[in-house]
Amino acid sequence: MGFASFAGRVFFASIFILSAWQMFNEFGVDGGPAAKELIPKLDLAKKHISSQLHVNLPDIEVRQLVAAAIILKGLGAILFVFGHGFGALLLFVYLLVSTPLLYDFYNYRPNEPQYSVLLGDFLQCVAQCGALIFFVGMKNSMPKRQLRRKAPKQKAT
Repeated sequence: MGFASFAGRVFFASIFILSAWQMFNEFGVDGGPAAKELIPKLDLAKKHISSQLHVNLPDIEVRQLVAAAIILKGLGAILFVFGHGFGALLLFVYLLVSTPLLYDFYNYRPNEPQYSVLLGDFLQCVAQCGALIFFVGMKNSMPKRQLRRKAPKQKAT
């Protein structure tokens, strides 16, 4: 049972580890392709939030966002493999922040081809969030190992 649990965590975390490694290798001076993809989506989200709240939001350096995503995915996945709940929390925070920005299906009409692709990817990330919540719930429901004290030996009389 322990090996199956470990193997499952490795397979699940490999999605994040490989993605973070690819983003790290492509990072460069400008943040790489991830930053180029994120810039228009972040501008659209920023414009929408500013119009709804009637506040001017500060400019966000996209390169720093990409670096934070690499750190959250990489560190979170490595900690998750070894069964730490903090790793699951880091991955959950990454998914919670990045999913609505990257998979903005709500900006398209249902008859457009991008809509179904983005909706499918969005729902996959929601399922990954559910798996992380399930992991934390199962981890917290298992009893902790307790040290067993040896009964003192009785003296022969």
